[in-house]
Amino acid sequence: MDIKLLNVIINQFNISISNVTFKSISQGYINDTFLVEENSNPKYVLQRINSNIFKNVAGLHKNINIALKKLKASDYTELSLLKTKADQAYHVYDDSIWRLMTFVPNSVAYNYTSNKKIAFGAGKIISRFHQLLNDEDVNNYEVTLPNLNNLPFKITEFNHALDNTTKEIKENAKLEIGFAKQHLHDFKNFYNANVPERICHNDTKLNNILFNKTTHKGFCLIDLDTIMKGYFHYDFGDAVRTVVSETNEDEIDLTKIKFNLMLFERFIDGLKSNCFILSKKEIEYLPISCALMPFIHGLRAITDYLNGNIYYKVCYENQNLDRCKSLFHFTALALQEQESLRSIINNKLN
Repeated sequence: MDIKLLNVIINQFNISISNVTFKSISQGYINDTFLVEENSNPKYVLQRINSNIFKNVAGLHKNINIALKKLKASDYTELSLLKTKADQAYHVYDDSIWRLMTFVPNSVAYNYTSNKKIAFGAGKIISRFHQLLNDEDVNNYEVTLPNLNNLPFKITEFNHALDNTTKEIKENAKLEIGFAKQHLHDFKNFYNANVPERICHNDTKLNNILFNKTTHKGFCLIDLDTIMKGYFHYDFGDAVRTVVSETNEDEIDLTKIKFNLMLFERFIDGLKSNCFILSKKEIEYLPISCALMPFIHGLRAITDYLNGNIYYKVCYENQNLDRCKSLFHFTALALQEQESLRSIINNKLN
């Protein structure tokens, strides 16, 4: 990224800062993110929003602003959007859209973990997030990414991509295509269950949770672009897939991918610690959501691969295929552990 451009952008916000440096943060797949430092001290987080993905930027920031008014408590660190000098939530420069948010001192995000404290902290922060937003009217929030976690819609997209890709690409991905077809209908009962809608984060992978570097306690959730209505299971299953696997979500060596039941128990302990109440029906469908969310992500990855890598950032041609292999492998592990997951959940949450 052009440093001159970043300096131009940072000067559009209503802040006083000097001796600025920028560090790229590469954990995300969609937006471009930079840590803004003043005299080598972290101060802000600057993001260029991927407007090819997020087309309703105004609605997106409306949702964030509504949620941020509630997302603050003694055990949940408040984030703030910094206004531009024109008193706007974001700055438009040529065809790019930029926003600036506060940095949380002494914070760190993890791609994966083997630490029980981090697993507990992840569960605690996710339940606190939902507790703070529990009374929100889902109709007050705009749907900024329609069908983001809607598997029936993702199946339609997958089939369309399959019909329009090349024979070579299909041959490269034949095992993953076969796995997808085998499990496309495993989750029908969930979508027919009429579980209640809630305001969700909708992207609760572990590296979207900030932790205290020293104590490993959770601070808050970040990357709030997908805050909108959904099911608690989306946030639950998405967190589980990255908390218990003990490796990166696009790990190439599938033997490294685990389903660590000890970490899962600690995650559930963290979830329970806030006395956040779920309905009996919601609890019933928590185990299958641990397979649903990696399957959806894997299906999205293979669909993007079939389409020529037009959605996610990739560093090499087959990266989406590798992501899919990893996610489908974890899906298979989650399906194998359904009985154990149900036992743990029933013992701890009922």
